[in-house]
This record gives sequence, C-alpha cells and structure tokens, in this order.
Amino acid sequence: MKQTLQLKLGQQLTMTPQLQQAIRLLQLSSLELSLEIQQALDSNMMLELEDEEDHFEAPDLVAPEYSVAEYEAEESDFGGDDWESSAPSTTEDIPEELPVDSDWEDLFDSTLPQGAPANPNDDDASFETASAHQESLQEHLLWQVNLLPMTELDRRIAHAVIDAINDAGYLEIDIDEIKDVVVRDTQEAVLIEEVVAVLKQIQALDPAGVGARNPQECLLLQLRQFAVETAWREEAIRVCEDYLELLAARDYPQLMRRLKLSQEELRQVITLVQSLNPRPGSTFGDSKTEYLVPDVFVRKVKSRWKVELNPQTIPQVRINPYYASMIRRAENGAANNSLRTHLQEAKWFIKSLQSRSETLLRVATAIVERQRAFLDHGEEAMKPLVLHDIAETLSMHESTISRVTTRKYMYTPRGTFELKYFFSSHVATLLGGEASSTAIRAVIRKLIAAENVGKPFSDSKIASILLKQGINVARRTIAKYREGMQIPPSNERKQLA
Repeated sequence: MKQTLQLKLGQQLTMTPQLQQAIRLLQLSSLELSLEIQQALDSNMMLELEDEEDHFEAPDLVAPEYSVAEYEAEESDFGGDDWESSAPSTTEDIPEELPVDSDWEDLFDSTLPQGAPANPNDDDASFETASAHQESLQEHLLWQVNLLPMTELDRRIAHAVIDAINDAGYLEIDIDEIKDVVVRDTQEAVLIEEVVAVLKQIQALDPAGVGARNPQECLLLQLRQFAVETAWREEAIRVCEDYLELLAARDYPQLMRRLKLSQEELRQVITLVQSLNPRPGSTFGDSKTEYLVPDVFVRKVKSRWKVELNPQTIPQVRINPYYASMIRRAENGAANNSLRTHLQEAKWFIKSLQSRSETLLRVATAIVERQRAFLDHGEEAMKPLVLHDIAETLSMHESTISRVTTRKYMYTPRGTFELKYFFSSHVATLLGGEASSTAIRAVIRKLIAAENVGKPFSDSKIASILLKQGINVARRTIAKYREGMQIPPSNERKQLA
C-alpha cells in the first residue's frame, strides 16, 4: 500500500475553552451568573469586583513591569442598531448632597454587635427575616392537642392521627392502620372506638375541616362548626350530604326541585358552600415567596421604547492592577508563569461577561422592536415570533437566541416576563395574515370573562366567534389553549343567572 501526501481545504468550528466558557455564561440565569462570578473571584487572584469608592494604589514594593492597560481585554464590536439601547454603566452619578466623607455609624444605627441576630421588633429589620419559619399544620395541631385533657394512650393515638394527616389537611390512612401503629408502638390493646373518638376530637380543632377522610366530610365538618342560626346552614349540609354530585355537575334545575328552593335561595346556599375551604391545611407550611429579578428593563422615553440591562444582575469585574504589575516581561519562573496564566484566564472571563451582556442587550432590543404593539396595546396585539426571526435579524444562530432567552426576564410596564414569552406560534387568518397564539389566548380569555354565566360559551362557539373575526382556529385548538390557561369547560363554568 503506497503512502501519499494530500492537501485539502476545509472549514470547521473548533470549540476552544474560551468559546465554551462564553457559551456557558450565555445560558446562565442571573443567580447562576452571580455564583459563577464568585467562583471565578475565589479561584483567580487577578480578578476583583469593581468598587467605585475603592481607589486602589499598588504599593511601592515592586516596580511595575507592565501597565494595566496592556492586560485589558479587547471589546468585541457587535455593530450598531437604530434602537436606543444602553449597556450597564460602570459608574454611577453620586449626588452632591450625599455625605461621602461620613462614617457608616453617622448615618445608620449600629447598636448590635457584629453577627448578632436582628431584633424582630425593629422596623428596620429585613422583611425577609421577619418570618424565617412558618408553623406547619402538624405543629399547629400538636400544640392544640397538648392543651387537651387526655390520657397517655389517647395522646399517643392523637400523635399517630396527626402524623397521618397530609399537607392538605386530609387523613391519608384508615382507622385500622392507625390502630395497628399505636398497638405496635405502645404494646397495649387499642379499640377502634378509641381511635374514632380521638379522631373526632382532632376534627374539632383548628383549622375547621382538618382530619377529614374525603372532600365531602371536610365540607360537612366546616358547616357543622357554624352557628345553628347561620342562614342556609341546614340546606348547605343537606346539599353536601345528599346532592354533592349534582352540585359538582352544576345541575341547578335538579337541585331546585330536590331541595324545593327558588333560584335566588339556591344561589345563597351555593354561596355558603363555596365559602368553605376544601384544603384546610393549605394555609400552613414553610412556603417561601420567590422573587424574580429582571435582567432587562424596558421603558418608554419620548414615545420610544428604551431597553437597558439591569446593572445589579451584572457585577462589574476587573483585573487587579497590583497583581498584574507583578508580571515580569522576560522571566519564565513558575510563579511568573502562574501569574500569566491567571491573567489570561481573567481576560477571557471578562471578555465572556462583556459578550454575554452585549448579546443579551441586542436580543432584548430586537424582541422589543418586534413586539412594540404588545407594549402599547397588550396581549391581543402580540405578533407571531419565532427564534429564527430574531436569529436572522441579528445574524446569529437559533441556538444562541434560545440560550439568551432561557431564564432571562424583562421588566415592562405591563409586567415582568421571561424573554421566551414573546415567542409564540401563529395561526393563519382569513385575510392572509397571521395571529399569534398569545393573542388568540388573550381573545379567548376576554370572551370567557364577558360571557353569560348562565349559558357559557362552548369551545365550538368560541371557534365560530373567532372565525367571524377572521381567525380560523379549530375547536380542539381552542380546548388546548383553554386548558393551558386553566379555564374549566363550559359545563363547569355554568352558574345561576
């Protein structure tokens, strides 16, 4: 076999470590980016956070070989556009009246020692620490049981019953199983009647309806705790005992015949039943509110929509001038080579951060340009938009647009939305145009909100109404959109007129 040499021309994309880092930073959320920056600060001595009030001067222990400017990363040129957009500034204007030469203690009270917990009665304490722990349903029930006069065996039964109550407030296991658990733990004989008696005591505790074994029992427990003179109490109990299926099916004519009530009287009974809580344990638990931090701000300035990045989500990182000045030009020692490596990695990291910010700003600006009608008029004016449209406008790949728009949020006068919210499929109109699925959902929601509650629109009726407006949507598509908005079907939306 003869060996030969051949020359070939070709193109291929090499995923360098720098490119991999830029792509990875691009898809991170603001919280993940903060963690990534902190890890970089911890591992790279050349990186530090920019502090406007910090005027760091390198000591005269080592004469600088290089100036810091030689190590600054080159800025990528992404081109201009016609839209007003601004990247986060590295400095902020400080008001003249701010006493910058004052100490912290001159402006704020600092009476607590460092590391001491905040006073819960202090109005200045963080609202996030005001309710660090919310009482669980089990804790609330145990606190009440401990106040009841019980024998030791009954208290063991009560603890077993409370352990079997789920977060919604329902008893998950049978009475026989609770009895077996208590017998196994106490090695004593336990009667079913004793377990039932303790269960009834727990069902009389707060919240009303707790310890029920099904929704029907939960509603009845709550109704029976109402005062006897409560209006329509007896009728509501009868509905829940005998005609709950008719109420669920919204068969109001049958209910009026069975209960011998007029339409107005039945409405009062249903109002009382609807005031009950079918999940009595839902108000307890360690639920924590999560807040979204927008990556982009959009506001209207002189009839034009202006797009800005949120500077708080992009910590400003720079190269430490002192460590950069320690690098010597001709030295090849291990320490000097380590400094050079850290410096190069710091330059790549800063450049990747700048690329991420600029790409995010460009994509957000292009989205706002396409969806100006939504910002001006609302969801019904949302235009169809896919990733390819933005990718073609910015000469980027669709995968890049997908990474940028994932878990990034935009604050607008109409609310805070994920960037992916502005992308939606389209439906052809009778006039040859297109309507976005978001706009169609908004129209469906508007039609249902204005419908006659006594005779709500079916999915077929909504489809025919949209067809008259020039939007040809199939009935099954209407059903899919309606279910996606968690709107029940027409038979479940029916109410007494």
